[in-house]
Amino acid sequence: MKNIAVIGAGTMGNGIAHTFAQNGFKVNLIDISEASLEKGLETISRNLDRMIAKAVISEDQKKDTLNNINTFTAIPEGVKTVDLVVEAATENTTLKIKIFEQLDAACQPHTILATNTSSISITQIAAVTQRPELVIGMHFMNPVPLMKLVEIIRGYNTSDAVTKTIMDLSKTLGKVPVEVNDYPGFVANRILMPMLNESIETLYNGVAGVEEIDTVMKLGMAHPMGPLQLADFIGLDVCLSILNVMYDGFKNPKYAPCPLLVNMVRAGKLGVKSGEGFYDYSESRKAETVAKQFKK
Repeated sequence: MKNIAVIGAGTMGNGIAHTFAQNGFKVNLIDISEASLEKGLETISRNLDRMIAKAVISEDQKKDTLNNINTFTAIPEGVKTVDLVVEAATENTTLKIKIFEQLDAACQPHTILATNTSSISITQIAAVTQRPELVIGMHFMNPVPLMKLVEIIRGYNTSDAVTKTIMDLSKTLGKVPVEVNDYPGFVANRILMPMLNESIETLYNGVAGVEEIDTVMKLGMAHPMGPLQLADFIGLDVCLSILNVMYDGFKNPKYAPCPLLVNMVRAGKLGVKSGEGFYDYSESRKAETVAKQFKK
């Protein structure tokens, strides 16, 4: 298995493409937007430069990594010769189902179809294909080139052979794969998102401010980043989407997203990606706390 396709050139997609390419795989990076592909390649190049500066890789390894990546704007052309597709599109069930219908029609019969979803049912996605035994979850952590964990999620029909193949493949990437079963949020987000949501509730209820909440969790619980800052880095829209998936899946009010989170997403305050969330990430006010919108 040496030929890989990655769907989506955003934060997760370009990180996944980078990781495979750096480990010698030929990668077809696919996105409907040429601008997104260019931005994705620029991000990969900058990240490789950081690795060179830290003496982790050489200039030649950077060139080899970039040479291993080809870009495409159409799924059929980009996936027709690959052995594995990793879908890393927006965390939207309807979109992912549409993509997997296209992949099932365009890929060779043996091709394994993986999704980087952080919460959506693998079984539901697999059900729209004619190869549910070849569909699996491959949930990388952000930033992909640095983070070791990969959640490997088995759908109801995922075969033992495919699971073993993807577990072994993850190890060749220098990752630590952990096999989990297909329930909303899997393990990582089933535990993480309620903590982030409760942190937002704590702010919403006026118990403490943004910096105070983050300081308590960093110094008191030894977290490297406070939960509100982490939510900003994940993307508040992504957090909301995952919480909604878990709330819909479990019908348990403990997963209901905080009204403040809902309002911030509606207002376009999405965190780092929009320049403002719980903190201000504009050039003039890097990581300053934003207080004005934290009202009931």
